[in-house]
Amino acid sequence: MTTPWFATWLLATGLTALVATTQTRGQSGDRPYDLVIANGRVIDPESRLDGVRHIGIRGDRILAVSRRPLHGRDVIDATGHVVSPGFIDLHRHAHGDASYRYAARDGVTSAFELEVGTPDVEAWYRMMGPARLINFGVGAGHIGARMQVLGDKGFMLPTGPGRGAATATEITAILAALERNVLSGAVAIGMGVAYTPGASTAELAGVFRLAARHRTFVFAHLGSGARALNALLGMAGDAGASLHIAHINSTAGDEIRTYLDVVRAARTRNQDVTTELYPYTAGATLIQSALYDDWERWPDERFSRLEWAATGERLTRKTFAAYRAQGGSVIAHGNLETTLTVAIADPLPMFASDGGRDASDNPTHPRGAGTFARILGHYVRDERVLSLEEAIRRMTIEPARRLQARVPDMRDRGRIRVGSYADITIFDPATVIDRSTYGNAAAYSTGIVHVIVNGVPIIRESEFDDRAEMQGLRVVIGTRMPGRPIRAPR
Repeated sequence: MTTPWFATWLLATGLTALVATTQTRGQSGDRPYDLVIANGRVIDPESRLDGVRHIGIRGDRILAVSRRPLHGRDVIDATGHVVSPGFIDLHRHAHGDASYRYAARDGVTSAFELEVGTPDVEAWYRMMGPARLINFGVGAGHIGARMQVLGDKGFMLPTGPGRGAATATEITAILAALERNVLSGAVAIGMGVAYTPGASTAELAGVFRLAARHRTFVFAHLGSGARALNALLGMAGDAGASLHIAHINSTAGDEIRTYLDVVRAARTRNQDVTTELYPYTAGATLIQSALYDDWERWPDERFSRLEWAATGERLTRKTFAAYRAQGGSVIAHGNLETTLTVAIADPLPMFASDGGRDASDNPTHPRGAGTFARILGHYVRDERVLSLEEAIRRMTIEPARRLQARVPDMRDRGRIRVGSYADITIFDPATVIDRSTYGNAAAYSTGIVHVIVNGVPIIRESEFDDRAEMQGLRVVIGTRMPGRPIRAPR
């Protein structure tokens, strides 16, 4: 059969290659995509795409972003919904099956424990296994390394010698433990200055030098006051290390404008420093932590700002003493909505949950279930504090960029483009909102309609996409687990 003249001309001029790059593959006659997301408003902060598109996914990757319809074996109709890169939570303490279900219903496709981290990176990844509901990663924890070297038996945070000073020999051992974990593929180095008040300047400076040597960054919970911010910025600058400041809204309080200006000034000097916030006026931590070591000198009124997470009761001096001896999570009220709004309106901070969990693996604070939906629903749609595109940028591409120099895997996450991983969150901008509260932190967000992790739908029509499988003569129903470990090269 004679080749049509137009096809011959295309072959002769090499324009077939151009046609193949127009991102409209999967038309009739081609092999169908495994999954097609059709008719959604695609917002990609990297390319600044904002328009109705069709996305073709094969395996774990996006292979097409097309103006024209695509053919897929499975199709999700996203008409009227926003199609975004999956949200990336850099600061989450709750890791496990139940906790990840709350994260997924909030649109999160990758979650990281980078502030406290772990004292044993290899053991943490072995514990998590090869697959979870969403992607997961961990940092090398300075807090945990100190606790091990100094013999502190506290849960997660030091309650004894881990708070105190370390000798020169002990500092060497702490830094050696951190380096082993960095070489084992830790995503970052976590540091909690507020929880280790005895750590000397020499010790902290050694952590920054270690980070610079291995081209990673320090994820730091500051001490109180702008002086602590400037001190860590100085150490990072002297070492040539990158720095990420945890929950700047919580640390800065009513000094938020000053803190943001200091960080911005450092960035104008080409210092690699980033920060984040969570969209709630109350924080949470362990009542037995060093943050409250001076509690006996507090005025009585201050105790009433604290809420015992397990019961919701406001504390008194007497109940504080009892619960501190017992140990557990406490919610600290004290920030102002006006102060928080300043930080959310500022384009600098990313969004992260700082979400923790209780003994049953449920959130202890509403941020563990509602951070991202609250930004989209309350602050974007209802209060118009920031634009939708800006919000998505700060929960997708910016956290991916913070990680990608250390973790090459993140160069293909936080984006919707051909070749990127198919981590995608689809939400209804008219209904998305958090439902978790201080009284009931274990409530799923609403309006997150579909969530896809590595090409696999884990949420459809706002419900978990459970699958039925034949195992022998039994039909077993179980949630898909497409999430993967994310770590730096070892």
